[in-house]
Amino acid sequence: MLQIESVNQYYGGSHILRNVSLELEKGQVLTLLGRNGVGKTTLLKSLMGLVGIRSGRIIMDGQRIDNLRPDARARLGIGYVPQGREIFPRLTVEENLRMGLASRPAGSDIPDELFDLFPVLSQMLRRRGGDLSGGQQQQLAIARALAAGPRLLVLDEPTEGIQPSIIKDIERVIRMLAARGDMAILLVEQYYDFAQALADRYCVMSRGEIIRAGDGKAMDADGVRELLAV
Repeated sequence: MLQIESVNQYYGGSHILRNVSLELEKGQVLTLLGRNGVGKTTLLKSLMGLVGIRSGRIIMDGQRIDNLRPDARARLGIGYVPQGREIFPRLTVEENLRMGLASRPAGSDIPDELFDLFPVLSQMLRRRGGDLSGGQQQQLAIARALAAGPRLLVLDEPTEGIQPSIIKDIERVIRMLAARGDMAILLVEQYYDFAQALADRYCVMSRGEIIRAGDGKAMDADGVRELLAV
């Protein structure tokens, strides 16, 4: 589904991403872990085309996409939930969800599945996004990304600032989406237990590089928790 090959990215003279490579298969959850400032969010922005890369390749379903605009990447089937959620606070829940339909044919309906995944949203369709709690906003942000029917879902720290009960709901949804087998999920996360519970495979970043990768079931044995604590 996704191949990132030897990607390098710079901010000014600072080398932010250093020959980053990873692969992600359909039906898999790949968790990308690392402390603050190691380049995780920059990698996701590079994947989405929000920042350019200096060298390397990004390939989705055999098609090179690193020269495409962000909207073209979205139309190819990438759904992105940025860190901090970035919903539209003055728009209603329904209007936010309809924004997620922008890459679909005109007149498309909001998929009923979204309300099965996040029942609370069906009760708040007329409420403004900015009036929701942080956890509800995160559910809205994920639902908005899912509205377009992505084949690759990219989540940047979805548990940040979220109450434990909603973290459990988000974990349940990610698990359900992966189990369907028609979507790949790239999850950037600092909450180790959440990442470990979902990971089919993992990668750890430090100073812009992938320093360790492996099977999700081997995270404890591979000392991943210790790497994040250093």
